[in-house]
Amino acid sequence: MVVSQPREHVVHGLQQLAESAGRTLEDAPASEIVRWAAETFGDRFCVTSSMEDAVVAHLASRVRPGVAVVFLDTGYHFPETIGTRDAVAAVMDVDVITLTPRQTVAEQDAQYGPRLHERDPDRCCALRKVAPLAEGLKPYDAWATGLRRDQSPTRADIPVVGWDAARQKVKVSPIARWTQADLEAYVAEHAVLTNPLLADGYPSIGCAPCTRRVQDGEDARAGRWAGLGKTECGLHS
Repeated sequence: MVVSQPREHVVHGLQQLAESAGRTLEDAPASEIVRWAAETFGDRFCVTSSMEDAVVAHLASRVRPGVAVVFLDTGYHFPETIGTRDAVAAVMDVDVITLTPRQTVAEQDAQYGPRLHERDPDRCCALRKVAPLAEGLKPYDAWATGLRRDQSPTRADIPVVGWDAARQKVKVSPIARWTQADLEAYVAEHAVLTNPLLADGYPSIGCAPCTRRVQDGEDARAGRWAGLGKTECGLHS
């Protein structure tokens, strides 16, 4: 008879595994970090993508064809972002899974009033991003992101493998040590799909109402929630 471990024991083991792997894999190539995650967690590993680019999805598909790629459709995305998602699903060996919020934009407007993203962006992100992702990640023990340390000061210390305490899952950031030049070189070498908005002044792409073009000399994420004193949506805080 198989006796399952108490949940707290499982969580503790995952946390120890994440912290150990973070130290061991700190200097490993991104492909090796993704391979470790895919081999360690199997079907309980997924990639999350904002469809800014498909770099991490491409890395994962090379070691685990058919890997789950989770995308949050907030209802506020640029058409180019939805188009990138559809292109990734069509041409890459991945399983794109689209998550949606509990409410449509119209339903949210009816309950909270129009343009909640202007009046209370944290709540809007919580409703349309954080809550759907928490639900969508339930089948997985580990998730991969495209976070990089050079993107902003708030991301300067992210580990290549760490512990997501809020969701009690292993969080893998295989390209954390990459620079923008590294990313661009990988995209060019492997002809990886990217969002057309990247070439139109949007180095960081979120929901359309909360994203603007970035001016010369600005931080790459300066176009996100400009003027609102907000730097993260809550998915990575």
